[in-house]
Amino acid sequence: MPYPAVRMRRLRSNRLIRDLVAETSLSPSDLIAPLFVREGIEEPQGIPSLPGVVQHSLASLRAEAKRLVSLGVPAVVLFGVPAAKDPEGLGASDPTGIVQVALESLAGDLGDRLLRIADLCLDEYTDHGHCGLLDSQGEVDNDATLERYCTTAQVQARAGAHLVAPSGMMDGQVGAIRKALDDDGHTGVGVLAYAAKYASALYGPFRDAVDVEIAGGGDRRGYQQNPANRREALREVQLDIDEGADIVMVKPALSYLDVISEVRRRFDVPVAAYHVSGEYAMVKAAAERGWIDGEAVALEQTLAIKRAGADMILTYFAAELAEILGA
Repeated sequence: MPYPAVRMRRLRSNRLIRDLVAETSLSPSDLIAPLFVREGIEEPQGIPSLPGVVQHSLASLRAEAKRLVSLGVPAVVLFGVPAAKDPEGLGASDPTGIVQVALESLAGDLGDRLLRIADLCLDEYTDHGHCGLLDSQGEVDNDATLERYCTTAQVQARAGAHLVAPSGMMDGQVGAIRKALDDDGHTGVGVLAYAAKYASALYGPFRDAVDVEIAGGGDRRGYQQNPANRREALREVQLDIDEGADIVMVKPALSYLDVISEVRRRFDVPVAAYHVSGEYAMVKAAAERGWIDGEAVALEQTLAIKRAGADMILTYFAAELAEILGA
């Protein structure tokens, strides 16, 4: 009599045993919520390409932050939408700028119950839509941009940021920001580095959210990474770690799971991944048409990002997932 076949299905027979043997877990504490706060509005404004996401007023931002804490989400990353833009993106480093005001408000409301992360870039604030200052030829000036990043980091730290998150992909940005923070007495403020940020086609809804249009139909391929390259990402991550990054991030997430996995394998530092606006919007659009179960897909996608090696996930699904996971 032949031996019976191995019965793998025994460990899948009910929810309790499936949960017991699960190799990867996802909880609200793994999530970071990206939030947009707009200067000069009294009520939140919807973003058509990001269903369920809004440009917050200061009041609605504070309410949403409290709700996220109640759901077990430990952190937010703030993106500002200023009332006016200029060539140098001066609103990014204005002590009275919208993100700085928001940081101070959240610090007063929630203290250390909420981790406050400030996105550190200029694109939301420049009238040309690039992530840095332009030279006389219209190209992004790396070193002049670093000076603006350093000033912005100091202002964000003074306003109450626990972490600053430089996202512009300028050479040397982490080292310059780390030194600027230390020189200003903010040795306890960390750097979450957008270490491997790709020139992706998945950022469109985000640009709607922050009212950004790159002048002249340009793009950011001159400073963001080529989607064809993985080894380059590992070099970028190593450079950021060497310069003092506390956390490194891969962006986007789903199209770059191989990069997340390799970063996790090679480097013994916390790894973040950004489940970006286009990844979120595609799920929402398909779910609205009844083509997929949106909640189930959101869970599956974020679990896949965690399984690939991310310790934390920035996602517009944060509140929604926290409600599901906490149910």
